[in-house]
Amino acid sequence: MATGKNIRTYFQGTWHDGDVMIMRGADHAAWLGSSVFDGARYVNGIAPDLYAHCARINRSAKALMLTPFVSTEEMVQIVWEGLAAYPKEAAIYIRPMYWATQGDATAIVPGEEGTAFAISLEEIPMAPEGAATHLGRTRFRRPVLESSVCNAKAGCLYPNNARMLTDVRSRGFGNALVADALGNVAESATANVFMVKDGAVFTPVANGTFLSGITRARHIKNMRADGMEVHEAVLSFEDFEGADEVFLSGNLQKVTPVSGFEDTNYQIGPVTRRVRELYWDWALTEG
Repeated sequence: MATGKNIRTYFQGTWHDGDVMIMRGADHAAWLGSSVFDGARYVNGIAPDLYAHCARINRSAKALMLTPFVSTEEMVQIVWEGLAAYPKEAAIYIRPMYWATQGDATAIVPGEEGTAFAISLEEIPMAPEGAATHLGRTRFRRPVLESSVCNAKAGCLYPNNARMLTDVRSRGFGNALVADALGNVAESATANVFMVKDGAVFTPVANGTFLSGITRARHIKNMRADGMEVHEAVLSFEDFEGADEVFLSGNLQKVTPVSGFEDTNYQIGPVTRRVRELYWDWALTEG
């Protein structure tokens, strides 16, 4: 399903204009969910952390028992070839994907042979600065590695995220603040989360129940280089109720301010604004 416009698709060694068909009805992924993807961004002529995103999809493929066959370096080169068709001012979502086309003798396990690869480029605008969301609490939780492939950016994980969003949207919220199996805060339904208290920044410690994002890591590095106090810690919902600021960290929008959590309201404050500023300063000089 396309959410943007001006789509280009790389498939079977060639770039195609448009959202071309790439999967067959009998492909393993079509009926057993064996697909992984990653996401990067092209904005103002740059693609921050593109190499890291391309490297991660190869790790995700292995975690889902797929056989990645495009090197990180080659993938980066292919992406830049596809981006050449867009103007510098375009905001593009870069989505490389692997999926299994065959299974083993049981049909359930992806076959050692039969992995397909594609890249989708899609023009999706960046949210305007200051565009915020209000979080709600959901009964649905992040899974654990023993029950789901939490160490991969896998398509099969996202129906659970969709349940989270549908749950909180039914009560008027924009996104969900989600617990892990132990009831501690893990992330939102769509992105990693940070909170600010008395000038210090806190984010849930990566415990294997959610992907510790590339953009999350970039923010932590930028903030510490700027002299900010940043802690990865076990955090409760009560911690977030007492926070001064909260913001989300994800590839699609980089920094999303949070205006509230349930009945608690937040300012879109100086730390949130500074994190956004630090990210784009870094991206435009080094990204």
